[in-house]
Amino acid sequence: MKWDKREYFSIPNLMGYFRILLIPIYLIVYIRADSVRDYQIAAGIMVLSFLSDFLDGKIARRFNMVTEFGKILDPIADKMTQGTLALSFTFRYPAMGVLLLLFLLKETIMGILGAYMMHKGYRMGGAKMHGKICTAVLDLVMFLVLLLPNLPYLAVNLMVAVSVCVMAVSLCLYLRMYWNAWKQQKGSQEEIGAEKRRSRKMVIVIIAAVLVLFALGAILPFARQPKVTEKTKKELEVERFYSDQPSGERAKVISDNGEALEERLRLISQAEEEIILSTFEFDSDTSGTQMIAALADAAARGVKVRVLVDGFPYLTTMWGNPKFLALAQTENVEIRVYNPVRPWKPWGIMGRLHDKYLIADRTAYILGGRNTFDFFLGDQKGYKNYDWDMLVYTKEASGDSSLEQVRSYFESVWKMPECKTFGKSRFWKQNPSVKKAEGEIADAVKTLKEAYGDELGKIDYESITLPVNQIQLISNPTHILAKEPVVFYTITELMKQAKEEVVFHTPYVICDDWMLERLKEVCEGDKDVKMMTNSVANNGNPFGAMDYQKNKEKICDTGVEILEYDKGVSYHGKCFTIDDRLAAIGSFNWDMRSAYLDTELMLVVDSREVNEQLRDEMKKYEQHALKVTGKDTYEVPEGVERQELSAKKKFRIAVLKTVAGWARFLM
Repeated sequence: MKWDKREYFSIPNLMGYFRILLIPIYLIVYIRADSVRDYQIAAGIMVLSFLSDFLDGKIARRFNMVTEFGKILDPIADKMTQGTLALSFTFRYPAMGVLLLLFLLKETIMGILGAYMMHKGYRMGGAKMHGKICTAVLDLVMFLVLLLPNLPYLAVNLMVAVSVCVMAVSLCLYLRMYWNAWKQQKGSQEEIGAEKRRSRKMVIVIIAAVLVLFALGAILPFARQPKVTEKTKKELEVERFYSDQPSGERAKVISDNGEALEERLRLISQAEEEIILSTFEFDSDTSGTQMIAALADAAARGVKVRVLVDGFPYLTTMWGNPKFLALAQTENVEIRVYNPVRPWKPWGIMGRLHDKYLIADRTAYILGGRNTFDFFLGDQKGYKNYDWDMLVYTKEASGDSSLEQVRSYFESVWKMPECKTFGKSRFWKQNPSVKKAEGEIADAVKTLKEAYGDELGKIDYESITLPVNQIQLISNPTHILAKEPVVFYTITELMKQAKEEVVFHTPYVICDDWMLERLKEVCEGDKDVKMMTNSVANNGNPFGAMDYQKNKEKICDTGVEILEYDKGVSYHGKCFTIDDRLAAIGSFNWDMRSAYLDTELMLVVDSREVNEQLRDEMKKYEQHALKVTGKDTYEVPEGVERQELSAKKKFRIAVLKTVAGWARFLM
């Protein structure tokens, strides 16, 4: 065969070679990038590659330079570019490793089958529509990740999930096409066409059935709320929450977000044997990264670190996050996920872990309502949530101490089969972005020590805490199905025994008839019962705002005095005081989700001093609250300006009332 240099060195083919040559240059620039400008340069290189890809086809057709070799070279350059982009992104986003593996698998299978079918004389006739859609989606995702280097991990993970699904569907359709082509040799075209039509109908029916079953499976198991059992009623002894003698524990209220972070870091820095952290949500923002660094530093000292998080926020903040994956690889660290979301098990989706506590050795612990990220911890600028913690110091841990109660509760959840280990795999350990995150955590440890210096050193906890007579932990059942409302029943029983005053704070109020009846019983007698919650305008939970507005009159009818916090920042506190003895802080909201669906904890402290401390702090919020005098009337304190409900929020509440009012038992 005569050599024809135009076959291999035409202008379009030279542009194809140019695109391939750009690949190593791009990789070097992207992998070494450490600033936005560096990523912009890498993006510029890829834009040049995309332009050459666009122009080579135009030139080939316009100037009659189409060659057989060019038909092979162009798709090879395309696939190499796509694979290179996916490979480079694994240095920043661990989830891209999943996309890269599927991409390589798909292209390998397609290449082998394509070669085999061509050998058998079958011709595809060009890319199919689903293949073009797959390529377009993949290109769009790569383009967005490339041009927006500061995308959050959740956004990248979602785009990866979409790409993976589209690639998987495209691969299945191509496999089906090759299967039909093989059968075509044995059957008529009419039979194959009829089978295709039957298959399409079957797919539609199956998808519809799966969606309906998923919805029913996720909702029906929780539509009926369990009742309090006679066993729970008999076992509840109000007397055990009180004592006339000092215990071996001391406590203090933590109301400030900055102090909440500092005390957590201090406990972790002083731990010598074990750290236990259980939280609903854990992010890698400023305070979250400081917590990760502190935990990693403790593990490096030989401290055993165990972290337990809920499965739903795990999906949105932890999965595919290199910092958490790097922490999970650290020696002496184990992270478990409570009830990971499993679409094939819809009946387990609603049951969530809502506990928040940190235990250091057998010395002290913090328990309350704060999640582990910037909304709740630290003095960073930006949006805040106001919440509470109780710091408990144990001079001598005994078997019946509250510290041992919390430890025992943690062990019971940790050992559940629904708790799965996170991040321990060679796939993640070898991921380039995880390797890079290990260095970032080491840098964060240094920064943390420089920022706090001696402030995290030894402290005399006895001098900063208050004496207590008794501390009791109240908890819901820990299984993932609809739960007996143990926490709600217990705290309302305690409130019913009050002689003079009950004051409780809750961000949301979503009560069924039984819960309202219990509140009405609490309000009976001569005692004053006061509740503070967010106003509709101030409520950060749209479902909570909607339901409160809709059922406010029913709540008023129970006899409770209502204060509405209206200062502009959504209040997230969950606490109560009873007379001048009991003070309680925890994770329980006065809603049906906390009562019947989630694990919940409330720490009840018998201490006049702690009670006074908590009441003083609660009053700081109450002075900015509106006093409800009727369904739509208020007594506004001097200096307080009532918020107006925005048009946007009015519309959102109206929509939720229409489409989601029936689902209040899930909120």
